[in-house]
Amino acid sequence: MRTITHQHELREVLRNIRDGGAAIGLVPTMGNLHAGHMELVKTAKANTDCIVCTIFVNPLQFGADEDLTAYPRTLEADKNKLIALEVDFLFAPSVDALFGSNPQQQSRIHVPGLSEGFCGSSRPGHFDGVATVVNKLLNIVKPHQAFFGLKDYQQFLVIRKMVSDLALDVEIVGVETLRAESGLALSSRNNYLSEEQRQTAALIYRCLVDTAASIKAGDRNYHDLEASARNRLAGADIRPDYFSICNAINLAAAVEDESHFVILAAGYIGPSRLIDNIRFEIS
Repeated sequence: MRTITHQHELREVLRNIRDGGAAIGLVPTMGNLHAGHMELVKTAKANTDCIVCTIFVNPLQFGADEDLTAYPRTLEADKNKLIALEVDFLFAPSVDALFGSNPQQQSRIHVPGLSEGFCGSSRPGHFDGVATVVNKLLNIVKPHQAFFGLKDYQQFLVIRKMVSDLALDVEIVGVETLRAESGLALSSRNNYLSEEQRQTAALIYRCLVDTAASIKAGDRNYHDLEASARNRLAGADIRPDYFSICNAINLAAAVEDESHFVILAAGYIGPSRLIDNIRFEIS
């Protein structure tokens, strides 16, 4: 694996590979890699010829009350994991190399509609930062496909809409969430939890599964289902941020005759804010 820190070098290397006819896959990350990230890489390897993984802790997607400096940085361990999977290139730029000396003066991309609500409400400006850095990475790498985890489902929809709206020539591929045996979605934020808290946090997924089962059984009282799930989480010392039954395409509140569902959940346990979702269809 070759590690590159400057975008001009990466552009030049990938231009030659692209001209040779190889399909390039991009896996953007913020590092602190876990098995879920490795699943993204494995999916990319199964679908493309040359894999570029990026590690960049993006300051633009952290809010004023979020500690950017506390985000875990484990570059050497991450490199070893990527080498083991035979990733071709790691792009690990500094903030200056990607955004210049004043990132807050960086032009921003706003994706209307899908960026509002849910994590967009809880973390104002977060999705502008995500869309901006992803757009920049797509323009640098120019991949044929880019791979994102579906645990961050709102983020996935935001990125897919940005790519469509800006006519970017790349396919955005969603990869299913990898889970612990308890059902807890794998996340770098789980590192902040004790083992007991991890077991408690698995209730988020159980609430999602149980609510989906109720809907499939014919319960259409979405308001009561959401309230019941929030109360169940709160009773286990998980402070719910949201638990919302939505249309899976546009994240609007589900209507009575909905057929494409996503249930979005977010909650706080200990120092961590965890998110998860479940998607299903009813014919």
